[in-house]
Amino acid sequence: MTKKGLANNLTNYGDPDFSLYLRRSFARSMGYSTEMLARPVVGIATAASGFNNCHRTTPDLVEAVKRGVIAAGGLPLDFPTISLGEVFLNPTSMMFRNLMSMDVEEMIRAQPMDSVVLVGGCDKTLPAQLMGAVSAALPFVYLAVGPMMTGRYQGERMGACTDCRRFWGQYRSGAISKSEIDTVEGTLAVTAGTCAVMGTASTMSCIAETLGVSLPGTAAIPAVHADRLRAAEASGRRAVELIGAGLTVDKIITPGAVENALRVLLAVGGSTNAIVHLTAIAGRLGIEISLARLNELSDTTPVLVDLKPTGENYMEDLFAAGGVGAILRQLSPVLDLEARSVTGETLGERLAADLGYADPAIVRPFAEPYQPVGGLVALYGNLAPRGAILKRAAADPELFEGEGRAVVFSSLDDLNERIDRDDLDVTPDDYLVLQNAGPKAIGMPEAGYLPIPGKLARAGVKDMVRISDARMSGTAFGTIVLHVTPEAADGGALGLVENGDRIRLSVAERRLELVVEDAELARRRGAKSDDAAMVHKRGYGKLFVDHVLQADQGCDFDFLRGVGA
Repeated sequence: MTKKGLANNLTNYGDPDFSLYLRRSFARSMGYSTEMLARPVVGIATAASGFNNCHRTTPDLVEAVKRGVIAAGGLPLDFPTISLGEVFLNPTSMMFRNLMSMDVEEMIRAQPMDSVVLVGGCDKTLPAQLMGAVSAALPFVYLAVGPMMTGRYQGERMGACTDCRRFWGQYRSGAISKSEIDTVEGTLAVTAGTCAVMGTASTMSCIAETLGVSLPGTAAIPAVHADRLRAAEASGRRAVELIGAGLTVDKIITPGAVENALRVLLAVGGSTNAIVHLTAIAGRLGIEISLARLNELSDTTPVLVDLKPTGENYMEDLFAAGGVGAILRQLSPVLDLEARSVTGETLGERLAADLGYADPAIVRPFAEPYQPVGGLVALYGNLAPRGAILKRAAADPELFEGEGRAVVFSSLDDLNERIDRDDLDVTPDDYLVLQNAGPKAIGMPEAGYLPIPGKLARAGVKDMVRISDARMSGTAFGTIVLHVTPEAADGGALGLVENGDRIRLSVAERRLELVVEDAELARRRGAKSDDAAMVHKRGYGKLFVDHVLQADQGCDFDFLRGVGA
């Protein structure tokens, strides 16, 4: 094991011996012994914040990681980074994902550590930490904070945030009262941790385990379960063992591992956000993810997991049913079994071992799936020449093939102003279109889950086709086309759609077409004013707008992508 410890990344005073002497002197002021300061250093990147409810257990996890590091002969030193609390950021946490990734990368590079444990899990936190750690290229282990446990309301089990959307829809339609929705508000999120369903956070935890950067069996452990602390201790121990082992990130996150992760994403009916995040993570290593390839994988990867929002159960049920290991075992015929994890073992070696109990009511056999094809599908056409995403596992198949009249909202402000007006010209067969909600326009918020217009909701309409360049929460559901690329604010055809236009949707043909003559589209484009991208004259906002890529490239910054991506 190579030991560099505090001698890593010396502050430059022009005298390396003085730099180390000074560093040790200040380190000793923290009460460390000479013996401890001679050990290899494991950094612990923490994303705890009073503005991030998901990470409330982080202090306990950090202490458990430290136990593991010390037991294995290392010196644990924790350090803070930006924290992205999903519901506490304006305009959207997605705008700050790349900033957090840069913070993580630069702090790993700049500070003296031999390996690192990353502790996080909230929706954009996990991908940001992985993006940064991959770019920093230091050995690392990812430790997710874990999902919430469920609560109860009038005898019904429920959890954030699929159920919160369901109850909010009932409130908007008048089915439940103000006092009832206030009571629901207090019972949706009852423990620490990330959302209790297969939302973005849980999807990304499953992807991290599948990629091999988290310890096997750790993705689904509930946040408040004692096993989560034991996983933290084991992660700290493994981070020490990785030092000098030669198991670099490019040997773990390979093209085969990325395809394995895509298979798991499809099999769990996972979040649409995950395809953007995985594309960004892989892109840091120069690995390209093709949406055309996603469709090929989706056609041969069934949905095996019965979790909300595509099913009926919760993450605590997946944990009891065998976790990600149970899913991988069922998918093994179509996986790259040579992919390695931070343990050093191949996926084939892991699956050859006894993984313990697996509940077929939660994780179905490959030959007896819940749905015969994968949860996500990419659509193409003149409205989305570089692709759009539909979460078909959470959509209404009766709406998969058809043509509708466009009801257009030019911005989120326009949507908020008109969606519930009784004079809105809209029918259940129309297609709602939201423009200018992509990355350059407003940071690509989770606004694609357009509400059913008020008068239709009150009439009992539960779903209709909705199209935008925005994202939606992984906890959401409905026939919703997202990530239309290029976005309206970047010259995309979505910005040319007008009220009354006809739009054709065919999931079978993977098509999304604006039924307007090319000449008319050219006329509209010529008459269109400058794009609607955010205008920032300084700071991170300007950096974001100037350098953010589109959804098909993971919305990463152009200067952070790896060679070949």
